Amino acid sequence: MTEPWLEKLARSAGLRVHWKDYRGRPRKVDEEVLQRVLAALGHDASSPARARASLARLQSEREAVPALLVGRCGRPLKLNAAALAALGGSEGPLELVSELEPPRSLVLQPDRGGGGRLSLPACQPGYHRLRGPRGELELALAPASLPSVVERTGRPRPWGMAAQLHSLYRPRDGGIGDWTAVAELARYCGEQGMDGLAISPTHAQFSADVHHYSPYSPSSRLFLNALHVDLAADFGSPTQQRWLLESGLLQCWQQLQDRPLIDWPTSAGLRLQLARHAWQQLTSAPAGWVELARDFQQFCQRGGRSLWEHACFESLQAWQLSLDPDRWHWQHWPEALQDPGSPAVVRHAEAHRQELDFHRFLQWQAHRGRQRAQHAARAAGMGLGLIADLAVGTSSGGSHAWSRQGQMLEGLTVGAPPDLINAQGQDWGLTTFCPLALSRHGYQPFIELLQANLAGVGGLRMDHVLGLARLWVVPEGVAAAQGVYLDYPCEDLMNLALLETWRQQAILIGEDLGTVPAGFRRTLSQSGVLGTRVLWFEQSDQGFVAPADWEPRAMATTSTHDLATVAGWWSGNDLDWRQRLGQFTDDQPAGEARAERARERTALWQALTQSRRARGAQPPPEQAEEVVDGALEYVATTASQLLLLPLEDLLGLREQPNLPGTVAAHPNWRRRLAGPATALLEEPAPARRLARIRHCRQGPGEGRS
Repeated sequence: MTEPWLEKLARSAGLRVHWKDYRGRPRKVDEEVLQRVLAALGHDASSPARARASLARLQSEREAVPALLVGRCGRPLKLNAAALAALGGSEGPLELVSELEPPRSLVLQPDRGGGGRLSLPACQPGYHRLRGPRGELELALAPASLPSVVERTGRPRPWGMAAQLHSLYRPRDGGIGDWTAVAELARYCGEQGMDGLAISPTHAQFSADVHHYSPYSPSSRLFLNALHVDLAADFGSPTQQRWLLESGLLQCWQQLQDRPLIDWPTSAGLRLQLARHAWQQLTSAPAGWVELARDFQQFCQRGGRSLWEHACFESLQAWQLSLDPDRWHWQHWPEALQDPGSPAVVRHAEAHRQELDFHRFLQWQAHRGRQRAQHAARAAGMGLGLIADLAVGTSSGGSHAWSRQGQMLEGLTVGAPPDLINAQGQDWGLTTFCPLALSRHGYQPFIELLQANLAGVGGLRMDHVLGLARLWVVPEGVAAAQGVYLDYPCEDLMNLALLETWRQQAILIGEDLGTVPAGFRRTLSQSGVLGTRVLWFEQSDQGFVAPADWEPRAMATTSTHDLATVAGWWSGNDLDWRQRLGQFTDDQPAGEARAERARERTALWQALTQSRRARGAQPPPEQAEEVVDGALEYVATTASQLLLLPLEDLLGLREQPNLPGTVAAHPNWRRRLAGPATALLEEPAPARRLARIRHCRQGPGEGRS
């Protein structure tokens, strides 16, 4: 039985002591887990007296003046007593001060707790000031709701494709997909009448560790993956070929591009060598690259301190790993190097200025690649263009965690509780922002993150958007199933996400799959954020949900990177993998899963035939082509506003990009297309699918030339 004082502190700190699992069964968090999580959050609960002191400090901090007030246009804004006192609201009128609009008086309704509620006018969203007789407070105001994707694109049934950037194939690409391949695919998508091309996360990885390549476990979510750069775009293919020939690496480079699985270490090593050649070319002969050199300098100036810190981390990690391979994590470095602002770090940066500039050069090239891809998409007529993907967290050993200490969770990792697919729960090994630290810093860490990921794209998909409301956190050394839910300031985070998306004239998609908090999907819908509806999960006791009954304010798809493709699902390939790797348990045996899949196959075929997307007898598991055709059309006819279909399903592929719960046992993030996506999509079966989908979404003859 949990002690009352411990449970009270846990609830105040945002921990869900009591919760329900995916089967609706009530669960309770172990007392030891609560104590460990509270300690990691900075709340000592080792004794009743210390727990009471922690509770008092927590309550005092929450009653302090907010570093940033967050609200929504046209809705009342709640002020606590400290904020009202700082403004002097009881002594005179309060005003809303904006850069583009004249000050406006606000009506205050005091409450018994010493605070009050302000009625906000329907004003321009943005960052404002709340002014009173005694002082001012910063105020962020989100739009009442985001414009719909229909309003953004100007078309009634917008649609597009989702692709794994790393899997894209381009001749002479050295074995990893790059931004030039994205640009080529974007142009093709525009010609087909599509409005969006969703791509996998492009967050920065570790240049010093080319074995670390999961796009959902990055070094930093503020910067880009340097391995997706196509140096030939700026420095020319002949120059690149000459570098490869002179270094004796041309044959290896050519061999890498035709492998079915990406050899990340080898390809990454070659790309970084090429990048150093290009960097030397730019610095040793600047007269030949005047415009590029000027653009690079301007990029460095705009990047400021954040870019300097990321480049410094890259240099430091390479140095420390050269001394000791156990120094991968920055917490294992000498103490003087663990602080980004320490004199030792500054001395290192000054002594290795050229190395830092090289890593800034990589970021510059990556940003130019993304810009070119988005320009190609919009020039081809796409209403949105690129849709970026924001991972839910970052590696605790990366540049983001090193440079933003005090903002991140420490001693805790993010994951998911047990569910239908992962009965043992999931520990993703990631960290993310500490909820209390977000409010202390005026949400600047979250704003910075949003701005970095919305820059230069037409939309943003937020992986595990449930994290705006709560995250499953696991203390180090504890099984994933023994974690606890940690609440986040959902209303403020949601409003800031709306504001930054609105400022970029983009759309926002939330991956709201899993154990969803009550009312959360309604909140997304009312805010103009598209939820995610996946064919496999759109089922009821009566079978698969009819297309007309799918959620309108959502993005519809057949599958995701973590789930089986249509061909893989129909054949049971995903179940074969899970059984081979021992992922089934006594609570979820393999035989039960296969029997359930057989029932679901029958239900899906019935849904396809009833909706006239298929006909005839149900094909056997090994024959999936008709099912792929029908499933794509089925989802294309749903009521959901936006359709994004995985490239793997358009091509009828059986293997999925990632199998959750595995690392090296399954080739996660390594699968590569057999040729250029544009050529593969022109083959008879994919071309037929695209034509039918285009007819479902836009009607015949509406593709662009």
